Amino acid sequence: MSTPLPTPEAFGPYQLLEKIATGGMAEVFRARSHGAMGFEKILVVKRILDQLAKDEEFRELFKNEARIAAELSHVNIVQVFELGQHEEHLYIAMEYVHGLDLARLAARARPLGDFPVNLALFITGEVLKALAYAHSQTDSEGRPLHLVHCDISPQNVLISFSGEVKLTDFGISRAAVQKAEQSVIRGKYSYMSPEQAESRALDGRSDLFSLGTMLYELLTGRRLFKAANRDETLARVRRAEVPSPRPYRKEISEELEGFLLKTLSRHQGDRFRDAYEMLEALSKLILSEGHRGTNSDVAAYLREVIEAANAAANPAAPPRSASGGRQGVPTPLVALAIEASPPPRSIASPRHSIPALTQEWMAVIEECQGEVWERGEGSMLVVWPAAAGFKETVARCVRAASQLQRVTGQAGYRLSAGIAPGVARIRPDSGRPGDGWELSGPFYLARWMMNLSAHRGRILLTEVGAKQIEQPTVMLGRIPIQGNRYINLHEVA
Repeated sequence: MSTPLPTPEAFGPYQLLEKIATGGMAEVFRARSHGAMGFEKILVVKRILDQLAKDEEFRELFKNEARIAAELSHVNIVQVFELGQHEEHLYIAMEYVHGLDLARLAARARPLGDFPVNLALFITGEVLKALAYAHSQTDSEGRPLHLVHCDISPQNVLISFSGEVKLTDFGISRAAVQKAEQSVIRGKYSYMSPEQAESRALDGRSDLFSLGTMLYELLTGRRLFKAANRDETLARVRRAEVPSPRPYRKEISEELEGFLLKTLSRHQGDRFRDAYEMLEALSKLILSEGHRGTNSDVAAYLREVIEAANAAANPAAPPRSASGGRQGVPTPLVALAIEASPPPRSIASPRHSIPALTQEWMAVIEECQGEVWERGEGSMLVVWPAAAGFKETVARCVRAASQLQRVTGQAGYRLSAGIAPGVARIRPDSGRPGDGWELSGPFYLARWMMNLSAHRGRILLTEVGAKQIEQPTVMLGRIPIQGNRYINLHEVA
């Protein structure tokens, strides 16, 4: 917890305003710098602890690593502005990220339920971008620097109020690891890789293992290697025995489980080759399973978590209105868009009226436990919340669509239907997403497929939906959505 200083403390060219944290290596302060014509900038000053700053070996390691870290310039890495010394204190001045670290965000989010899968994967992808950049850095002669972070953990992943994801302490952690005999330095043992726990040579795959541990814990809400004491924790890390995450979270597919287990392989050669390969695999997984997330989604979730924590701490305070910025909680769901069209007059006349057909539709939807979110003249949008996981929910939705197709045909009409699993932010006050939801996410995609379905008379669904059902499907084609990305469309055979 941050502690405001009674009065700003002068420290070299900076004013220390607030102590943010104290760790095994440094004290961290929110600080202010001054420039010409009244210019001010808020930043972070990390002041190395006295007992380490007096150790010459550590000083040299720290200086070398901090100089390298200062040269890293990437949107997902906290920028280092300066490596300096004030009196006997070594320090670094860094970019200030206004928000929470991932450890605090996950802890405060627990009362709201499971951490959203799409946001966990998005955050992991952003960290992978930082690692891919840093691991590939070279010196002025083009020789690889072989940078390894050595301390990938939720505490070192910062989430800003604008939804930015930034990795901090690059290079600084490495200096601490290299000087590990100093008893004051305490690494996060439960996020180490087996080779780090065994003091073997490290490369970028060590960071990938640590990131996999972090993702496993975000998705399951359970510590993977943490034990009652240091020795047992390290023993668990060295064994790298990873239980299946699926019993802890029904939304975790076999493909996502496979991705996690590959990342957490004990042997380096069994993991992803590098951060680029892991990021590519993650991007394909996100696309195929519909776990899309954005910086805006992260920002909205962060606000939601903080508002909920504030409300719990001060129950007498009036709740914020929907117009006050409540964005809702990311909720997995399956959307079904349907429309009935009469046959050409030259073929036959419908046997039932549209209102009569609508009543039959309602009976089917009620039996299959769907929620009608929109209802028009011969059209509907039906939604199934997927709290129990996509597999069961998509199967129920497909059964409903098949029954609707049958009763529509018996009434003399032709059914167009599109099914899209996805995630939407559901607001607790209305039970619906925010303004404009009708033309976004799975709702828009379900409608788009419904219109395409009109030309074939078959039920269409996305690839992620097709993977959830045992019923045979046929791949219809691909829809390009961005650059070389696409969505595979399937129709129910």
